[in-house]
Amino acid sequence: MNILIIGASGGIGSAFVQTLAARGSVQRVVATYRSTQPAWEDAKVDWVSLDVTDESDVARLAQEMGEIDWLINAAGLLHEGTHGPEKRVAQVDPEFVMQNFRVNTLPTLLLAKHMTPLMRHGRPALFATVSARLGSIGENALGGWYSYRASKAALNMVIRNLAIEMRRTHPQLTLASVHPGTTDTSLSRPFQRNVPADALFTPAYSVNCMLQVLEGLTPEDSGGFWSFDGEALPW
Repeated sequence: MNILIIGASGGIGSAFVQTLAARGSVQRVVATYRSTQPAWEDAKVDWVSLDVTDESDVARLAQEMGEIDWLINAAGLLHEGTHGPEKRVAQVDPEFVMQNFRVNTLPTLLLAKHMTPLMRHGRPALFATVSARLGSIGENALGGWYSYRASKAALNMVIRNLAIEMRRTHPQLTLASVHPGTTDTSLSRPFQRNVPADALFTPAYSVNCMLQVLEGLTPEDSGGFWSFDGEALPW
């Protein structure tokens, strides 16, 4: 099995790399990072620099990849510099809104455009992206976090739309959005103060839960939005 993991230098992405590289069924893991290559090494793992928001960079990687069985996109943005989730609409900054969409939404479209042609039409394949429960419109009872919520809701729509299109061209491909739970990473760390200890997961635990869910899906489930515990989440 050949696997491409995007955003592999982050907490969740690196846990995906280490967990999957340890499997005997996996021959190769291509793991991408944006700026600094992680020090962790394995004979099965090829580290590749990638700006997943740059289409020319994604296209370059596609030309170098070869066949893909699984693609997992773990890249994401919640806060950057002085910008973070907005509590009120008065705090909305247009550039930060667009940055959320550039990082949380656009890459899945670019990856689907350039990488799904590398997935065999007649063989089971997986295209998964790490989303967030906060992207659920149906569950939103608290408001706030405008940029993040909107970009993740848009991401879920992208996955749903792709699933409809790919049923015609890749009938054995399963696409899914998956919520990792509150995971102890640099992305969530500024917001962990009120999280109960038993609700804050290690990246390894979160990834193992997500993999169990993803491996239980079939093409009939394609386009769905799932929680790490197997719950089907509302749009």
